[in-house]
Amino acid sequence: MTASFARIINAFRGSAVVGFTAAALLVPALPAPAQARGPEKIADVAETVIDAVVNISTSQRVEGRQTPGSPRQQEQGPGQSPQLPPGSPFEDFFRDFFENRRGGPGGPGGPGGQGENRAPRRTSSLGSGFVIDESGLVVTNNHVIAEAEEINVVFNDGSRLKAEVVGRDPKTDIALLKINPEKPLKAVKFGDSDKLRLGEWVIAIGNPFSLGGSVSAGIVSARNRDIQSGPYDNYIQTDAAINRGNSGGPLFNLEGEVIGVNTAIISPSGGSIGIGFAVPSKVVMGIIDQLREYKEVRRGWLGVRIQQVTDDIAESLGPKQARGALIAGVDDKGPAKPAGIEAGDIIIKFDGRDIKEMRDLPRIVADTPVGKEVEVVVLRKGREETKRVKLGRLDDAEKPQPASVQSDAKPDDKSVVKKALGLELANISADLRKRFKIKDSVKGVVITGIDQNSAAAEKRLNAGDTIVEVAQEPVGTTEDFQAKVDKLKKDGRKLALLLVANPEGELRFVTLSLQ
Repeated sequence: MTASFARIINAFRGSAVVGFTAAALLVPALPAPAQARGPEKIADVAETVIDAVVNISTSQRVEGRQTPGSPRQQEQGPGQSPQLPPGSPFEDFFRDFFENRRGGPGGPGGPGGQGENRAPRRTSSLGSGFVIDESGLVVTNNHVIAEAEEINVVFNDGSRLKAEVVGRDPKTDIALLKINPEKPLKAVKFGDSDKLRLGEWVIAIGNPFSLGGSVSAGIVSARNRDIQSGPYDNYIQTDAAINRGNSGGPLFNLEGEVIGVNTAIISPSGGSIGIGFAVPSKVVMGIIDQLREYKEVRRGWLGVRIQQVTDDIAESLGPKQARGALIAGVDDKGPAKPAGIEAGDIIIKFDGRDIKEMRDLPRIVADTPVGKEVEVVVLRKGREETKRVKLGRLDDAEKPQPASVQSDAKPDDKSVVKKALGLELANISADLRKRFKIKDSVKGVVITGIDQNSAAAEKRLNAGDTIVEVAQEPVGTTEDFQAKVDKLKKDGRKLALLLVANPEGELRFVTLSLQ
C-alpha cells in the first residue's frame, strides 16, 4: 500500500461515511489503458488502407416541379440553415444542403418557399467506395450511384477520375465501377467475414457528411442480421460510427482486410447512434465475381414457395424442433417439381448446408451456381428423404404477388354446409368461384365466413380462401373436412394443419387449435 493510499484510508477511518471500505478505495482513478480505448493497431491499419478508400461523387439532372405554396420558414426555424461563423468549415456544406438541394433560400419552392416553378437543375450526392484492383475497379453501394448520369471517383489526395458502371445488384445493394488511372492504384483485399467474432474490433472509413477520409472504430455487435431490406439480408451489425455519406465504404478488420461494405444505419435523427450495418465480404465477393464476368448477377432458382416452420407447424408435421423451410407450394415449371419435392416437405439441408430457418434457403439457393445438380434433404411426414435437383436461373423480373381477395359478400344460407374451428365452410361451386374469383385450378372446401372471435381470424384467413388439405390429406367436401378434424381429435391431436389456397391459387400452411 502506498503512502498516499494509506493517508486516504486513515482520513476515512472513524468518519460517518457509510458504504465505503478500505478495499473500495484501493482502485486508483488512473487513465484507461490504451486497449480500453481501442487497439493501437487501428492507426496502423488506417494509415495503410486510407489511400484505397475513395469518395463517390454523382450528379444527375432533375426536372423542375411546381411545389405547393409553403409558408415561409421563420428565421432559425425548422429546415433553416444554421447561423455559422464566417469561414466555418461547415459553411459551404450547410449552404449546399439547405439552399441548393432544397430549391434555394427559404426551403422548398425557391426564395421564400412560395411554391415557384423551378427550372430543370442538376443535383449531386456523395458516398464512399474502395479500390479492389490496381487497374481501377471500385466497389460501392448501388443506391449511391443509382440513377446517376455522371459518376466521379475522388481520391484521398483530391484527384478525381470519371467512372463507368460495370454492373450492379440492387438486391444486395452492391455496385462495381471502373476507372482508368494513369498508374496502378492502391488496392485492398477482402477478408473472410465468416470468421468474424462478436466483440471483434472493426474500422469504418468513408466520407460522412462530405467530410472525406474519416476513420471510426467499433466492434462487431451482431452477425446475420435481417433488417427486412431485401430477400438476402445477412448483415454485420457494428457500433462503429456510420453516417450519411459512409454508404459504400469499407469495414476493415485489424488485418486491414475488407470484411464488409457499410450500407445502412438505424437512426431517428439521421446520424449515427451506434447501430450500423454492412454487407458481409463473403456475399460481396460472390456478387463482384459475377459482375466482373457477366456484368450482372445470375442466381440459382429452386421454384418453390416457402414459409417459416413455427412451433405449431412443427408439432403438426412431426419434427422434434422448429427448423428448416416449409414448402407451401411448388412451381409447375420449376426445377423442384420434377425432382419430386412437394408441398408439405420441410427442407432441412441444401447442397450439404443446414437450413436452420426459412430465410436461410433463399440466400443459399441464390448463391448456388445456375445448372448445378444438388442434393436436397427434406422431412416428409416425419422421415428424411433426399432429392436431387438441377437448379434453374432466377428471373429477376419478379411478378408482383397478387393479394388475397377479401370479400364482404354474405353467402346465402344454402351455401353454408358446415361450421367448424370458427369457420363457415361450403363445397366449392360455380357460384362461389364467381363470387370470390377463385381460379378453376383451386380444389377443396371454400371458407365463406369466419368467427371474428376465433383463432381462425388471428391466422389471417379470409372468406374466399380454400382449404385444400387437412393434416396433409386432400379434402373435397365439407364432410371430408369434418371427418378429418374428428379423427385428429380422436387421435388426441391438439392442432389441425391446413393447407390453404387464396383465390389466385397461392398456398400456405395454417394451424388451428382443436381445443
